[in-house]
Amino acid sequence: MGDFNQAVILDSIRRSEEGLSRVELAASAGLAAQTVSNICRRLLDSELIMEAGKETSGPGKPRTILRLNPKGMYAIGLHIDPALTSYALLDAVGSVLVSVDEPTDLCSPPAEAVAAMGRRIRHIIAESGIPEQRIAGVGVATPGPVDASSGTVVDPPHMTGWHRVPLRDILQEITKLPVVMDKDVTAAAVAELWAGADASATDFIFVYIGTGIGAGLVLNDEVVRGASGNVGEIGHIITDPDGPPCDCGRRGCVKVTCMPETLVAQARAAGALPGLAEGQTPSLPDDVAALVAAAADGNSAAKDVLAQSARRLAGAVSVLTNLLDVERVVFGGPFWPALAPTYLAQMPALLTHLSVTDSVHSVDVAGTIVNSGEEAFGAACLVMEKTFSPRAAQLLLDSKG
Repeated sequence: MGDFNQAVILDSIRRSEEGLSRVELAASAGLAAQTVSNICRRLLDSELIMEAGKETSGPGKPRTILRLNPKGMYAIGLHIDPALTSYALLDAVGSVLVSVDEPTDLCSPPAEAVAAMGRRIRHIIAESGIPEQRIAGVGVATPGPVDASSGTVVDPPHMTGWHRVPLRDILQEITKLPVVMDKDVTAAAVAELWAGADASATDFIFVYIGTGIGAGLVLNDEVVRGASGNVGEIGHIITDPDGPPCDCGRRGCVKVTCMPETLVAQARAAGALPGLAEGQTPSLPDDVAALVAAAADGNSAAKDVLAQSARRLAGAVSVLTNLLDVERVVFGGPFWPALAPTYLAQMPALLTHLSVTDSVHSVDVAGTIVNSGEEAFGAACLVMEKTFSPRAAQLLLDSKG
């Protein structure tokens, strides 16, 4: 129970902007005052929390307010996308101290590319001047599918040759730090919780729009990962039965109707974007930006492509909202900022129309509160989640110990 109770205390302090006293912690956590006092003493000794002044509320002894110590712990985040690899260094309260982006190396053998990422992490730590014992670990967000038990990446789309890459082992060997690995969509959902999403939204779906599209799931304020860590693979939900053929043998799946590269191809076929010149290397971020700009300039073909994608993706998302009975859908990922104006204008009405529970509750639609370009923030939050957030599974492990 010790580790679980400590996580409960840390999580309670983290969630309070003003900090909490020991009395308030005992009341909110449902723990004995002496238990809370002992845990807080350990956390103060380890410098994970700090005393932040006194508070008087009526007669009696002033209460000492406890807050997280920003310098008590740090985490490194590594976000791997087929186009861009991002790094972030966070302190204990989630402030981004260092942020680095670089093109993803898909030309080198995967093991060599991952080893280079590990060396980049070592360089970031050295340059920061932070004592290494304060670095709690490295969080890695990667395209799925993954083998969570072995820390292996398994044939992610758009990353040819990355077949069962032992990403976690390689990074642990190079960085000499604990490594936590998860799918990018799961890391995004963790980041949404960590960054302070609406406290009332304890159940929501996070729709991640990157090079691919996936979904993270939060139920009862806890991120759901699934049996193998691969929850949220929505690429083969059918959005248009008469749509393009998919490599799964069916037609009109998310994979061939909604992904950014599909939208760009549709726009080129409709004349909304110019064709590629011979020898020209396409840039998906630039192409999506050009598509959105064309729609904003009044190009009807470009507007049709974006509107159709919103309708199709709403159909896929409604499958999840109806199945799971959640009240909130959050959109994010590298391509979300470009698509946000179209999707936020159309998605709420579309999801309401497709909801089977619209007479009971509405489905709130929102963009992520994590800043664009900070996907590595979510990766670092995997370390924070492991350190600060109490999990039911941990309670079971503690009870067996």
